[in-house]
Parts: sequence; structure tokens; C-alpha cells
Amino acid sequence: MNEYDVIIIGAGHNGLVCAAYLLKAGYSVLLLEKRSVPGGAATTEECIPDKAPGFKFNLCAIDHEFIHLGPVVEELELTKYGLEYLECDPVVFCPHPDGKYFLAHKSLEKTCAEIARYSERDARKYAEFTKYWQQVVNAMIPMFNAPPKSIIDIFGNYNTDKFKDLFSVVGSTHKSIDFVRTMLNSAEDIINEWFDEEFLKAPLARLASELGAPPSQKNLAIGVMMMSMRHNPGMARPRGGTGALVQALVNLVTKKGGVILTEQHVEKLLINNNKVEGVRVRGGKEYRAKHGVISNIDAQRLFLQMTEKSDIDAVDSNLWERLERRIVNNNETILKIDLALDEPFIFEHHNHQDEYLIGSILIADSMNHVEQAHSKCTLGEIPDSDPSMYVVVPSMLDPSLAPDGKHTVWIEFFAPYQIAGAEGTGLNGTGWTDELKHQVADKVIDKLATYAPNVKKATIARRVESPAELGERLGAYKGNYYHIDMTLDQMVFFRPLPELANYKTPIENLFLTGAGTHPGGSISGMPGRNCARVFLQSKHPIGQTFKDLRNSIKSLF
Repeated sequence: MNEYDVIIIGAGHNGLVCAAYLLKAGYSVLLLEKRSVPGGAATTEECIPDKAPGFKFNLCAIDHEFIHLGPVVEELELTKYGLEYLECDPVVFCPHPDGKYFLAHKSLEKTCAEIARYSERDARKYAEFTKYWQQVVNAMIPMFNAPPKSIIDIFGNYNTDKFKDLFSVVGSTHKSIDFVRTMLNSAEDIINEWFDEEFLKAPLARLASELGAPPSQKNLAIGVMMMSMRHNPGMARPRGGTGALVQALVNLVTKKGGVILTEQHVEKLLINNNKVEGVRVRGGKEYRAKHGVISNIDAQRLFLQMTEKSDIDAVDSNLWERLERRIVNNNETILKIDLALDEPFIFEHHNHQDEYLIGSILIADSMNHVEQAHSKCTLGEIPDSDPSMYVVVPSMLDPSLAPDGKHTVWIEFFAPYQIAGAEGTGLNGTGWTDELKHQVADKVIDKLATYAPNVKKATIARRVESPAELGERLGAYKGNYYHIDMTLDQMVFFRPLPELANYKTPIENLFLTGAGTHPGGSISGMPGRNCARVFLQSKHPIGQTFKDLRNSIKSLF
């Protein structure tokens, strides 16, 4: 069968979520995935089978927070399809060069008690800071879980508690102005405004920079909310790794009659009279879509590489150039290191406890240390003279990921996609070679060893993936796993462009989902769910509108 109601390009987790909702609505769905396994950036794979058999690694995404801010898991009943979340606690451990350390629990009170060992003032301010940002997050959740231009959907997601949080943040002229000022600021400025101690400021800056920019970048203060989310709703990981979420979605999609075909690299959209009719994959095979094609890949690749310019110009003469020039990727991505260990890390200078290894381990010596780790990438420099990194030992929480007594390690090191001065060399002209990536990885491990000296002797096997390799594996433009930068000018109704921000495109029956759409990257399923709603509203405008309105009214009572 080569004809389906809907074709989805890419079987990442958002594509699978979108497919699940459309299947539940009665549509036949085909997902075409270029890799040999579905999941995109959310896979768990045994990727060093020769040297480390039985060790399973998360190849990109690992810590899940945003998915707990939405209804995807509950609405799709994913626990029935094998999904089980394991809650992390503690959630963060960040050792400091002077022997201090930041240890954060899910409990705000326990975390404040840890901070108070070094600073009573910072502990008190941390409680205020966290409660404020939790109110901000709660006020924004209804916007995350709705198409950005759908007032009915957004309004319907508010209840009494969320309205209270909204008014607590912007409920007066003074509060509104102060909130806008905060949003226009940088994470660095906000953190300095609240806190004194570097051992606390550095990990907050490191987590804020997970949005993909240095903490000094203006208009990105929203990143400081990241730590507050680890207290509520908390941080968790699927038993079996991030890929277990994908497997649950695959189980659901296939049970509902959806078809997932792997090793199907979509090369061309089939467009006729300004309407998409299907796709062509590498090798020439064509698949037809009766009601729509939904792209789970970024807008730039979709339009600039899979579509004729004449087809784009026919519907919007400005779109091609805006896609080329308006969308920003700042050259920052990650060099990924996976380790197989025969014993866990020991942070021998920081009152080591095995529980420190359950959450995220941040190597962030200072705010300036974090700043260098990010700002150098934009210049095409590799910040490996004194590496900062994000480390996880997932097998401490989930022993099923490694043989008995052994452990897996996940290391994220920010690095440039294009190395300055190395244009035209290495993989895809980026300057990255096998020799270079291992040289950088050696420096990263050397830095980690200053805190956990046993890391080298404990390592059984190592896998290093350069930014160029990660970009090629994921099909991510410039290696950007968020598709496009998560800056304020490219969020909500600006993502990826204002004219494409509501998941629709000017080509009839062509829709967008994935990390490059609202509300952005991370494991949330929100882009997939929101896109499905827009698709259904476009096909059943009256019925879906009444349904959404009814749900909006019910939510108020």
C-alpha cells in the first residue's frame, strides 16, 4: 500500500505522538524514518557491542522534565504500552573546585538545607527564586500545550490554579513591567541579582545554558527556570532509557494500525497546484497522502532541500529567502561521549555518596567557566582548555542499562559545529575528524578525572560522536538538535517563522511539527500533540472548534 491519509516525515518522538493522535481520530498514518530505528534524538541503543556488550546508551536526550508539564502520557495511556518513569532524587550534583558542592533534591526544603550549609542568605533567596519561577512555568503551561495562535485552546488549558499563578506574575502594572524586564535580561544577570555564592550560581547558569546559548545572552533569562522544574514537576527517566518512551509510542502506533517504515530517506515533496500530494524517498519510490504530509524535520531542510523553489515562490515569494536568512543557528551543538564503566564514579574530594550519581552531574566551576563553554562555540572555537560538561550515570537509577555491577555514562560537551579556520576539511567540511574528536574527548575526561579520579581506570569502552557525526545521524541542520536556536525571537509565534508558527504552511495540506515548532526542543511531545490538533481543526473546523470550546468551559469548573 502506497497511499495513506497522512504521511509523517521522521519517526522522532513528536512524529510518533502526532501519529498516535491522528490514528485515534480515525486516520491512516505512515511514518517514514531515514534511520534503521525510529526515535530520532530519543533513542537508546547498544552502540558499542564489540567492546561493551549489554551496555545500553541514550544517544542524545536523557533527562525528562517537559513531558510532565503536558497531558501526552496520560491521554495516550502510554503506561499501557510499556512506559514506566523512574523519578530522579537527588536531581543535581555540582562539585566546586574549593570543596563545596551544590546538591539539589526534588524537595525544595532539602535543597535549601544543603545550600544553607554555606550561605543562609542564598538558601532563603533560593526558596523565593524557585517559587517565583514555578509560578512562571505554571502560568506558561497552557501556552505550551496549545497552538500559539489558538486563543480557544490556550484559554481552555487554564484552570483556577494556573490563573492564580498567571496573576501572581503579571497581575499588576508593576509585576508586568518587571516580568518583561526579566524576559529581556540574561540568565547571568538574573542569577547575579539573586545570589552571592559561586557554587550555586554556576550550576544554575549551566542548566540555563541548556537552551543553547551562553548565560550572558540577553533575551534568554527564561533559561533560569530549568532548575525550578526539577523540583516540580521533577525529573524522571523511562525505565530502559529514553528509547523506552519511543518503544511505547511505537507499540501504540502499530496497535492502532499505523505503519512505520525505517531506512526510508525522504528526498522530495510531491507538490501539484500548490498542494502537497505525497513524498518521494531515496531510490525513487513514491508514497501518496490523501489528507496531508506532516514534517517532523526542520523547516529549512524541508523547504530548501526537499522542495522546488518554484513551488515555494508560487505560494509565497518571500518565504525561500526568509528561510535562508531569518532563521538563526548560532553554531553551537554537542560532542557526545558514552562510557562503559566497571565501577561507578567516586567524587573523593566532595563527601562522596552514591546518591550523588542519580541525577545530573554538572562540571561547572564558575559562571565564567560556563560562559566560556558556550561563547567560544559561536566563534567556532572548541572550549576544551578547561572543559565544562553535563554528565549522567543513568545505570545508577536504572540498572537494566548495564550488566550487573557495571555502569553507563552519558557526557554532553558543548562544541562548535563548524570549526573556525577548518572550513572544507573533515566530515562535511566542518573540520571534525576522528583524531580531533578523540583529542577533545581526552581533555574532557581529564577534566572529569580532577573530580572523579577513578574514571579512567574504570572505563571499559568509549564512544565519541563529533558534532558533525551527530548532525549527520539526526539529520539536524548544523547539528542543532533543537532544529533552530531556542532564543526569544524564535519562540512561540515566531517559531520557526511567524508565517509558519501555527504548524501550517502556505502549501495546502503540508504541516510542521518537531523541535523547530512551538514550544521547541526537549522531550515533551507537545509539538506533536499541538500539530495534530491543528490538523484536525483544519479538516473538521466546526466540530473541533465546538469540542475545544466545550473543553475550555469545562476546565473552569
